[in-house]
Amino acid sequence: MNDITTKDLAEPRRGRIMALLKNRRIMRVDELVDELGVSAATVRRDLAVLEGFGELRRIHGGATLADAYDEEPLFDDKTAFAVEQKRRIAEAAVKLIHPKGVIYLDGGSTVLELARHLVSFSRLTVVTNSLRVVEIFKSSGPRMIITGGECRLLSQTFVGPLTRGVLEQMNFDLAFMGTIGVSAEKGLTTTDPAEAFTKEQVMKSATRSVLLADSTKFGKTSFVRFGSVNQLAITISDLNMPLEAQNAFKKKGCELILA
Repeated sequence: MNDITTKDLAEPRRGRIMALLKNRRIMRVDELVDELGVSAATVRRDLAVLEGFGELRRIHGGATLADAYDEEPLFDDKTAFAVEQKRRIAEAAVKLIHPKGVIYLDGGSTVLELARHLVSFSRLTVVTNSLRVVEIFKSSGPRMIITGGECRLLSQTFVGPLTRGVLEQMNFDLAFMGTIGVSAEKGLTTTDPAEAFTKEQVMKSATRSVLLADSTKFGKTSFVRFGSVNQLAITISDLNMPLEAQNAFKKKGCELILA
């Protein structure tokens, strides 16, 4: 690999990074290595410099545009980031579940990681709007009920008013929710009104709502609000959850579990 790191070539290389991010929104370090023909160390240095200028935001394993946090990446892109954090969050969430309980699994990528840990829970009842959860349980696993509704391809979920007929008839011990952004002031937010509608219906039907969110989600606000922090019984995040957010959530009566 021809690793060009001279000062003269750093600026155009960083311009190329920004052009790629504007086109793809999120990129992994290994993808940038392939595109630029430089080492991973060089890419990481460039990302650090660009983050310092406020051009982008580094996330686990890659980077996204600084103004893209309230947007929604493709589902497969979401599952590729903060993988270890999501695994630990899911392992902590499993401990809350009664083997014979009734739970709801939302369409978030961290919630999907939780689903992977539940294949052996054959006496559990799972209600979900997630095509990806359905895929995990299609051959074995818990008893599964699907909400129906309009299929939203970006999030791989069933959403909108057609989900109301099923959700209004149900009561969940626990609803495990994902979010695009969350703050104590703005609440839980997502990009799509139909998605927000279904999330709001779920939280009304749950005895306890549990937010599964890695630390990058805090302090971010997306387009549509679907709930407040006051409605959350528990929030499970990773050890990098901002201290300010931790204090604000505790003041609002939300139990925190940091995995």
